[in-house]
Amino acid sequence: MNEDQIADAKLVDASQHDSATGRYISIGAGRRKFASDEDVKGVTSGGLTTWLTQELMTHGLVDGVIQVGESQDSGRPMFSYQISESAEEVRAARKSRYYPVNFADSMASVRGNGKTYAFVGVPCQVRAARLVCEEDVVLREQIVYFVGIVCGHMKSAAYAESLAWQVGVPPSELDTVDFRIKRQGTNAREYQFGAKAVRSGEMRVADTGSLVGGSWGHAVFQLGACDYCDDIFAETADVVFGDAWLQQYERDWRGTNIVITRNLEIDRILKDGVARSEIELDGLTPAQAASSQAGNFRHRRQGLAVRLADDLAAGRWAPRKRVAPDVNAAPPRRVALIRARREISRVSHDLFAQAVDSGSLALYIERIRPYIARHDRYARSPWSKLRTLRQLGFRRSFSRIVGRVAKMVSARV
Repeated sequence: MNEDQIADAKLVDASQHDSATGRYISIGAGRRKFASDEDVKGVTSGGLTTWLTQELMTHGLVDGVIQVGESQDSGRPMFSYQISESAEEVRAARKSRYYPVNFADSMASVRGNGKTYAFVGVPCQVRAARLVCEEDVVLREQIVYFVGIVCGHMKSAAYAESLAWQVGVPPSELDTVDFRIKRQGTNAREYQFGAKAVRSGEMRVADTGSLVGGSWGHAVFQLGACDYCDDIFAETADVVFGDAWLQQYERDWRGTNIVITRNLEIDRILKDGVARSEIELDGLTPAQAASSQAGNFRHRRQGLAVRLADDLAAGRWAPRKRVAPDVNAAPPRRVALIRARREISRVSHDLFAQAVDSGSLALYIERIRPYIARHDRYARSPWSKLRTLRQLGFRRSFSRIVGRVAKMVSARV
């Protein structure tokens, strides 16, 4: 079943529908009322995902939460799905983890234990968990809420390792990372990346945007399956949280959540939280919610149409999606950008593996940069040079150019 079919069957409380958001009861943006600035720094965005899952436990609606957290066993991956059965355990698993995980062991560990759970995941994980529960009657009775996280795309483990290496912690010495370190007084987008070495325990930090591959738009180490995803707002989840990348919220360094509810009980809990002044929520329209993920929609809808068309033209198999294959879904310049981004995703895995084998970070940096530069050429507006001239103070030259263009347009008209 695709996302629409699952939502129609499972999200009957959500009677309203929009092509961007999927089904919904209410759409808003807000955050928890934080006790201190240090508390703010402990969450990725507005802190509402943790607040809600704790509320579900407090109200006795679930016994625990199946969510991603930092692995405690040294022999396991850096992050993994785990079971949180107390408010403290839920709190300890806060923050985003741009890292490959699977929930097979977690599901197996709770199956048949008589307890109920909320499942937290990105869109593809929520959809997969829903489908598992359709097949397994035992888990169907146990997983009673599905909490979604807005996703741009998922990364391989090399993403964390490559950024860590750039701040001075090579893969062989890497203990853990923090993908989203907030800085007081900055724009919400201006977060940092931190990596901790096993021996020293020192957290080394750098502005994420200054690191090669730090820009999400470059899609380094993107998983191949993400090229076929059209679900931004976890359309099969009972509620979804994400970053409110809207101008009125970006200025606040604390971060703000987009919230879309599709379950009446969860919608009521959030409204009660507002009434108790524990959380803040502003109402938004579906268009505003979509605007907060504008780049994501270009990648997942326009980009998907082009990628599907390219696969069909090349004779490759591709899954059937809600987006139709169409090489003309985007202007030629954006089609070139879409293809350049796909190429970055494809080559980054091999280039980094070669760098690790050779023990040379420079090998990866030097070889990936030409692919990123080509992508960025397509990403820049053709009018950017004119704007640059003006910013550099060449106002007279800029005015002459604009005047000539205006005359040419007038003559044509």
